[in-house]
Amino acid sequence: MVSPLTVLPALDQIRVVLSHTSHPGNIGAAARAMKTMGLTRLVLVNPKIFPDAQAEAMAAGATDVLAAAQVVTSLSEALAGTILAVAMSARRRELAVPPVWAREAAAELVTAATTGEVALVFGNETAGLSNEELLQCRRWAMIPVNPAFSSLNVAAAVQVMCYELRLAGEVTGLPPEVSGAGLPANHEEVEHLVAHIERAAIASGFLDPATPKRLILRMRRLFSRAVIEKEEVNILRGLLTAFEKKP
Repeated sequence: MVSPLTVLPALDQIRVVLSHTSHPGNIGAAARAMKTMGLTRLVLVNPKIFPDAQAEAMAAGATDVLAAAQVVTSLSEALAGTILAVAMSARRRELAVPPVWAREAAAELVTAATTGEVALVFGNETAGLSNEELLQCRRWAMIPVNPAFSSLNVAAAVQVMCYELRLAGEVTGLPPEVSGAGLPANHEEVEHLVAHIERAAIASGFLDPATPKRLILRMRRLFSRAVIEKEEVNILRGLLTAFEKKP
């Protein structure tokens, strides 16, 4: 016998971010998908049409999620304060962090959500996420689909991932506390560190801004492979500042 679904506090820490959504009906359908799995925090980055009656119609009982949706002008604003962001993209790209499967990403998001706020990011219906948007996220995840027909509607992708988040929360519950673990750095702190590395590299002559190659991309990939802590960010930035002060 299946027991009734429980309330999972970690889900309250998860933002579902839709970037540049074209069709308002998809926003409503995504809100419905979220609510059925216990997620309520919807963030919209420059939606083409919102609010809209079609979004409300497709929400079908989840209009409270729509009413509470936060509308922002950039992905950076949508990710403000998060300690982990996972980008969803079906396209394989060269300029990206290595992808993981959806189930692994969901488990990581739920675990991180017990420590701070996290985000799951979806692109628009036509082009998905841009490379620039993808690189603002610490992880890139893919939903396993039929390779001969891999196109998945954005609202359907939201439903799949919200189910995976729900399942991860039900299976794993709260992770055991780790003594001595520091607080993870949030999105802004990591972005400021990357920008500081770039400034220091240019000032030292190590990096030519006219031909930057892939130094910053590799820095982002490096930080995506591990959870960097606030104290570690402060140490690295302090070290960079000390180098910058030397004649």
